[in-house]
Amino acid sequence: MQPEAVGLSSVRLAKIGPWMEKLVADQKLAGLSVAVMRRGELAYFAATGLADIARTTPFARDTLVRIYSMTKPLTSTAIMMLYEDGRFQLDDSIATFLPTFANMRVMSGGSRAKPETVPANRDITFRDLLTHTSGLSYGFMDATPIDALYRETGVDFQQSDLSLAEVADKAAALPLLAQPGTAWNYSIATDILGRLVEVIAGQPFDRFLTERVLIPLGMTETVFQVTPDMLPRFAALYARGPERTPVLMDDGPTSIFLKSRLPSGGGGLVSTIDDYLKFCRFILNKGELNGVRLLGRKTVELMTANHLPGDLAAMGQARFAESSYAGIGFGLGFSVMLDPAVAQILGTPGEVAWGGAASTAFWIDPREDMAVVLFTQLLPSSSWPIRRELRVLTYQAVID
Repeated sequence: MQPEAVGLSSVRLAKIGPWMEKLVADQKLAGLSVAVMRRGELAYFAATGLADIARTTPFARDTLVRIYSMTKPLTSTAIMMLYEDGRFQLDDSIATFLPTFANMRVMSGGSRAKPETVPANRDITFRDLLTHTSGLSYGFMDATPIDALYRETGVDFQQSDLSLAEVADKAAALPLLAQPGTAWNYSIATDILGRLVEVIAGQPFDRFLTERVLIPLGMTETVFQVTPDMLPRFAALYARGPERTPVLMDDGPTSIFLKSRLPSGGGGLVSTIDDYLKFCRFILNKGELNGVRLLGRKTVELMTANHLPGDLAAMGQARFAESSYAGIGFGLGFSVMLDPAVAQILGTPGEVAWGGAASTAFWIDPREDMAVVLFTQLLPSSSWPIRRELRVLTYQAVID
C-alpha cells in the first residue's frame, strides 16, 4: 500500500529513516522502531539499530519491549469496561471498594520523618485516579517527602513481592500530596485502578486484562511475564550514560519481566509494536476492533476528552519528561491535546497520547484518523527530545 493512498507522502515519510539512523549512529539509542498508521492502514514502518548490543540482536518489528506507562491506557480501558457494566460511577469514592482509602490525610507541612497532615476534604474518586488528580505520588519521582515515604515503606508496584492488595494498603496508609481533585500529580493511581479491577470483577487483575482486553483485541504478545520462547526477541534495557552512550540496565535473561511478579497496571506490560497498533486502532474505531467491541463509542469519547479545568500547566505540572504541558490536558487514561500553538508542537486538538519510562511513545489523532507508535528502550524518557522530533517528521508528511 502506497502512503499516498491514505493521504501521506512517501517522500516525506522517508525523512524518518535517516533521523532514526542518526540517533543510533550518534549512540543516543541502541535501536528503535517507528510505525505510522492512517485510516486503518500501516503507512510506514522502520526499525534500525540493535535490541540487544551484547547479543547483536537487531531491533525488529517483532521485538518485545517494556512499555511501562503505556500499560496505563489498557488498564483504564479495563476499568471503563466495568464502568459500562454499571458497577460504579466516576465520582464514586474508591473507598466503597477499598476501605483502607477512607478518611485519607493530606500532607500540609513538616518533614518526611514527621509529616504534618490535615484531613482530606473528600474521598478519592475513580475520576481522580483516571486523571492523576488523586493526590497520590510515585516513589521514583524523588521530588517530595511523600515520594521518599513511598520508597521507605515499599510502595512499589514494579518489583514488590507483595500482592496488589498489600501494596495498595501501604499506599493508603501514607498522606496524600494534595487534596483530591486539586492538582495533577503523576502517580501510582493506575496501579490502584488495577487493584480496583480485581476487587470489582472478582478475579485477578492480570487475568481480567488478558482475557477481557488483550486477547479480544488480538494483543497476544502483550504480557506481564516474558516466556522463555519470547526471550530471543526481548530487548535489553539501557540508560543514558555519562558519555551520552547507552549503558546496560537489564540484559533480558535476568529481567524481572521473566519472573512471576506483581501485575502492575501502571507499568507492568511488555509488547510488540504491531500489538500496540491494534490498541491504537481500537481507540480510533471508538471501542471496536475487527468486529469485537469492548467499549461504547460514547465511553471512548468521554475517555479522550479533557477532564481538567484547564491544561496540565495550570494544574501544577508545567513540565513532565521532555515536554511542556502548557496546552495539554488529561482525559481518562491519556493526555489530551488542547491547543498545539500553546503546546508549541505539531498536533491536533483532541489527539490523545502517552509514553513509557524507557522512551516509548504513542499518539492517536482521531481528526486525522492517524496513530504513531515509537519503540525503543532507554531510561529516562527525558534523555532526548525524540517524541517531539518524531511528531514533526510524521505530521509534515500529511498531504491531504
